Amino acid sequence: MGLLALLRKLRSTPDKELRLLLLGLDNAGKTTLLKKLASEDVDYITPTQGFNIKSVQSDGFKLNVWDIGGQRKIRPYWRNYFENTDVLIYVIDSADRKRMEETSVELMDLLLEEKLLGVPLLVYANKQDLLGAAPASEIAEGLGLLSLKDRAWQIQACSATTGEGVKDGMDWVCKNVRNKKK
Repeated sequence: MGLLALLRKLRSTPDKELRLLLLGLDNAGKTTLLKKLASEDVDYITPTQGFNIKSVQSDGFKLNVWDIGGQRKIRPYWRNYFENTDVLIYVIDSADRKRMEETSVELMDLLLEEKLLGVPLLVYANKQDLLGAAPASEIAEGLGLLSLKDRAWQIQACSATTGEGVKDGMDWVCKNVRNKKK
């Protein structure tokens, strides 16, 4: 390892570790998003039958991202992962309008969980690259995000497959947590 590589490595050593919980209905794009964050290939993704964990560096933070499967039979186990969550990331398939009510109910149930009270929320309005995808503003209204007063929140339009909007969401996470810790 050369001196320049060593200096880069030292410079990228994170100031803080964060635990991010990545949830959403099945087929919303959670694992694709996680792989895109980790700069991995997103061409072949299979449904998550449990959980995936990846650590990624962003803006001076080491982000430990827990991606939990979203199938109906797995959702009751989500609560086992709430402890010590710094940021909740909820992924929505913006093109699946038939499941908007279901995803809204799941999100509202999460926001009422005691261990997630006050935890900042990032909603990724994923699959914006697909025809008929609902815009982020419409999703925010449909989810009732505008009425949230007990936490910082952000909705970010994105496409996990192309990467568009993904970094913007992570920038919000890092900025929000940095401001909270001051």
